[in-house]
Amino acid sequence: MLLPAKAEVARQLRRYRAWERLMLASPADRTVRTTFEDSGYTLCVLMGKRCAREAADAAERYLRSTLVAYLREQDERPPTGAVLRSVSPAPYRRSPAGR
Repeated sequence: MLLPAKAEVARQLRRYRAWERLMLASPADRTVRTTFEDSGYTLCVLMGKRCAREAADAAERYLRSTLVAYLREQDERPPTGAVLRSVSPAPYRRSPAGR
């Protein structure tokens, strides 16, 4: 899995939050709304999410964590339809030469 540089994620997250504040301050301004939606889309592409809110949450988690912890968190859930099996060790058998 390729992940973006943390510096780029931080920059895009700051940009998204800044436009979010502007959009909330003047929701009727179409230019502000369009730029806010564009910044959300960019964050979605960077973080591999479909929703800007999810992308912002994922970016914050990614920036707070180490790479290993972030990947572990992403891999915690088994794929849909996966069957988990317990594997028992093979019984101990002595080799004929070892008798």
